[in-house]
Amino acid sequence: MLVLAGTVLIFALATTVYYIRRTYKRKASTYFSSKDKSRELEDTSVYFGASVFSYAELQDATQHFDPSKELGDGGFGTVYYGKLRDGREVAVKRLYEHNYKRVQQFMNEVEILTRLRHQNLVSLYGCTSRRSRELLLVYEYIPNGTVADHLHVETASALVYLHASEIIHRDVKTDNILLDNNFCVKVADFGLSRLLPNDVTHISTAPQGTPGYVDPEYHQCYQLTYKSDVYSFGVVLIELISSMPAFDITRSRDEINLANLAIDRIQRCALDELIDPVLGSSPGTEKVAELAFRCLQFDLEMRPTMSEVLEVLKGIQVEKCGGDMTEFTCLKPELPAPSPENEVVGLLEGKITASPITVTAKWHSTSSELITPNTPNGCD
Repeated sequence: MLVLAGTVLIFALATTVYYIRRTYKRKASTYFSSKDKSRELEDTSVYFGASVFSYAELQDATQHFDPSKELGDGGFGTVYYGKLRDGREVAVKRLYEHNYKRVQQFMNEVEILTRLRHQNLVSLYGCTSRRSRELLLVYEYIPNGTVADHLHVETASALVYLHASEIIHRDVKTDNILLDNNFCVKVADFGLSRLLPNDVTHISTAPQGTPGYVDPEYHQCYQLTYKSDVYSFGVVLIELISSMPAFDITRSRDEINLANLAIDRIQRCALDELIDPVLGSSPGTEKVAELAFRCLQFDLEMRPTMSEVLEVLKGIQVEKCGGDMTEFTCLKPELPAPSPENEVVGLLEGKITASPITVTAKWHSTSSELITPNTPNGCD
């Protein structure tokens, strides 16, 4: 009996040890597999052609990420001013976390920026490697802040280029539109950007972006399109002519989103309540308001393409300058070869859809439905 009991005890102990070792191996395998995937993603930065910087070099460049060197603070990281050993001035984005999801966003931005070349897109100099203790992106330094105090057609030009390159920015806002030494626009921050092939009408994905700028139809239907960028750009135009923030919880509930406020004022012909008194009402600002209204339509089919938006802005600028095109010193479009499928065809052929109504008459828009509940009702 004792022998039998001892045998059972030994068998039980052996079984326990076996399962403990098996569980440990599984966890270890899962852990190292996850680490390997992360490393694989980070290693692709080399294949994308981005230069690799050491953490120590960027730490020195930013004086150990000195708070006085901060240029901005976004949803994914803090940006610092830095100076490399070769004398180049740079902006270093320090991502908040180092996990698998953040690595994906990190690599997404690296991939997009290394495949694009346009004078109105911020240039990526490089990034850290997989061995770095933090995820860091290194951009050209843009010294004159954001576009909040300026209205330029270069932003529209950059977005036309992106759309023709089958890319949706997905986070168009004034904070991501920078100005260089010559006050030429540089569109930045591609962490949320997505590729959209010409033969695809939309991407089905959970809505992401900055409050106040997110396309309400995308928010409702979970369908991301090029027209989502158009909507966000419409909000930027309203910001520029009103000097009001895109999202402000101190405003009344129906007007927390600037888009709602703007649509109400335009429909009531109350532009004096929308346009910044410093700018003053003029044919130019009224036309910008009209263009923004078209961009803010709830029905994406009612919105213009970015090519059309660019043409309208160029027309407004020409009228403002009395036909003098010398102010377009920054606008030198570098568009990819046109194809029948992409939106740039409209620009190259000079096609532009004029608004059937102006700010002198009351307007009617389905945009009053902004922002709808986060459920895919009424979507195709």
